[in-house]
Amino acid sequence: MYRFFRPLFFAFPPEAIHGLVAGWLRFVYCIPPLRALVRGMFGVKHPALEREFCGLKFSNPVGLAAGFDKNAKLYRALSTLGFSFIEIGTVTPKGQPGNPKPRLFRIVQDGALINRMGFNNKGVEAAVERLKRKRPDIVIGGNIGKNTATPNDDAPTDYLECFRKLYPYVDYFTVNVSCPNVANLSELQNISSLTGILTAVLTERDRQEFRKPVLVKISPDISFVHLDEILEIVRKMGVDGIVAINTTTKRSELTIDREQVERLGKGGLSGKPLTWKALETVNYIRQRTKGRLPVMGAGGIMTAEDAINMINAGATLVQVYSGFIYEGPSLVKKINRAILKHTDHKGVTS
Repeated sequence: MYRFFRPLFFAFPPEAIHGLVAGWLRFVYCIPPLRALVRGMFGVKHPALEREFCGLKFSNPVGLAAGFDKNAKLYRALSTLGFSFIEIGTVTPKGQPGNPKPRLFRIVQDGALINRMGFNNKGVEAAVERLKRKRPDIVIGGNIGKNTATPNDDAPTDYLECFRKLYPYVDYFTVNVSCPNVANLSELQNISSLTGILTAVLTERDRQEFRKPVLVKISPDISFVHLDEILEIVRKMGVDGIVAINTTTKRSELTIDREQVERLGKGGLSGKPLTWKALETVNYIRQRTKGRLPVMGAGGIMTAEDAINMINAGATLVQVYSGFIYEGPSLVKKINRAILKHTDHKGVTS
């Protein structure tokens, strides 16, 4: 059904259609019979799908990556589409408009998206107010970052503020230091900056009554030498896991002509061109940590086969975003059904 409507959706600018879809999702959720119908259409329940990750229980391995529900407006409606977890954000201490429009582009020929949104969101207080509502039976992650205007030297303060305020309302945290769409943010992946941010966050966690998992989201554009350094910091400091990977600034996997690439401009590339890099990175982390570090696999999961490959590469859970845009909500159901089939006949390695 989605493939029938997709050409119509893709006739509109990406941000415009996102707003229309968001409104439709909220409308459906507010009408109990429609909500039950959609949940029945896309939900897959089976004990073999259940996963444990960093001490949390997940009804299935498939979640929605950060970026779709930046302001925690849609997590309840999205819970009807078969996801077991939703990652909200990226959330910053203060609301900010992000980068100038247009800032989101489809590359249909390559099954890709380019975004330079720039952490546009309403701020952590607005997210908290929405997260106070009655929650569906779904895990919520909080993806946290710094305001664009905050100097990198002061970044720990921004991350700490988001962490403190969201702590009662989300189940896990993703420290986003790898988005290419905020000026100089990726510099926070250097060991000194990352250590400062994690020290602030993890010290605050030690003060809390209940321990919640903290993950670090890494860039696909760092070298494996740099990744080894991050993995060592993660091990030493007691970070719970890794989200691999964020969007890339590279364009080498695109098949469109170079002039078109130049016209699209800067931004993080996601979707099918990232599939191989995401698998390579997750597999590398598994090998280097001997499978002891939990990994959420993200990037280029466009089909059920991609999800199976990601799990077999070493991910316990997978996150979709571009695949959700291109394939629609049926992708979640297809992945879960494929996992069940794979488990029945071949077994999965994670």
